[in-house]
Amino acid sequence: MADHEHGSMDIKTQEKTFEGFMSFVTKTTVVILVLLVLMALFIR
Repeated sequence: MADHEHGSMDIKTQEKTFEGFMSFVTKTTVVILVLLVLMALFIR
């Protein structure tokens, strides 16, 4: 079995990808909520 030292892997790329994903999800959620509020106010 290969020797692996926990915590020794370079994860900068994964962290950057996750940060981008979380930013996308947050922005998308805000846009959806704004659209729902606008629909509730103007579409009757």
